[in-house]
Amino acid sequence: MLHSAELEYDAATAISQGRRERQEDAVAADFPAGTGTGFAVLADGMGGHAAGDIASRIVVTEVFSELKLQAGDPAALEQAIGAVLHQAASGADACLGEYASHRPQARGMGATLLAPVLFHDRMYWISAGDSPLYLFRDGRLIRLNADHSMAAEFDGLVAQGRMDPAEAASHPDRHCVTSVLTGAGIPRIDCRSAPVRLQAGDIVLAASDGLQFLPEADIAAVLAAECRSPSARIGAVLMQRLEELNAPEQDNAALCVIKPFDPHAANPAPPQPAAPQQQPAAPRPRAGRRVITMLASATWSAAPDARRNKTDAPV
Repeated sequence: MLHSAELEYDAATAISQGRRERQEDAVAADFPAGTGTGFAVLADGMGGHAAGDIASRIVVTEVFSELKLQAGDPAALEQAIGAVLHQAASGADACLGEYASHRPQARGMGATLLAPVLFHDRMYWISAGDSPLYLFRDGRLIRLNADHSMAAEFDGLVAQGRMDPAEAASHPDRHCVTSVLTGAGIPRIDCRSAPVRLQAGDIVLAASDGLQFLPEADIAAVLAAECRSPSARIGAVLMQRLEELNAPEQDNAALCVIKPFDPHAANPAPPQPAAPQQQPAAPRPRAGRRVITMLASATWSAAPDARRNKTDAPV
């Protein structure tokens, strides 16, 4: 049995439509008070009129339900966490396929998946797509999960000296994802088999890629400035910073802030009120987002192949 530090969690979610015509992100969290366990599920839908909003809700609903069903016995859940997470993701993917099979207009729908699961000082996760899972500790913001996007592939090629940095930064496929749930199998999954150890004072941040309109340095600055604030305030301040950017193409953004704390600490920080949120700006036309297959050419020989073809999602 793993040695456990008896941490509990302060967790809160936040969501914003940004400048998009519809909300295609979804997020839910369950951290019962006093239990020292909990989880969050986040999905970033894609497909525009092909039901990206429905896709994200299906994924969150299915994965959340499976984890909630298992959460009554935390020890058993942790013992089988890898299998449970894979089963939940596969079940959600199958539900997407079933939904789209009866609705031709929904073909092309899909969603990312990010689900961190915590047991006291231990965190596991499953993810598919480009939704980031961050750990903020000692002033540093670290991305924990794999980035299933062409941006990550390009950056790897740049690091190997096989692609020009300017070409990588401006490539039209940079923001294409290489693995999502579409109802036809999940090409790549990042599933943590051994836990990341957490400590009091850490901040865990699960988010959709809409948050990344803020540079990571700016996200880290907010977390550093608000490190003693409740999770609800941290989420509100991050959303306020996004609004202040006034970016014309601001994507939907969803997040869950999770703060481990020691319930036996002598002087816990007093709660503070959440930061006020500005009214969201009027939505603007949606930009396209695509799911693509890895290219099989000499240029891409270092990139792993996807296991199935995918088509561009309509907008």
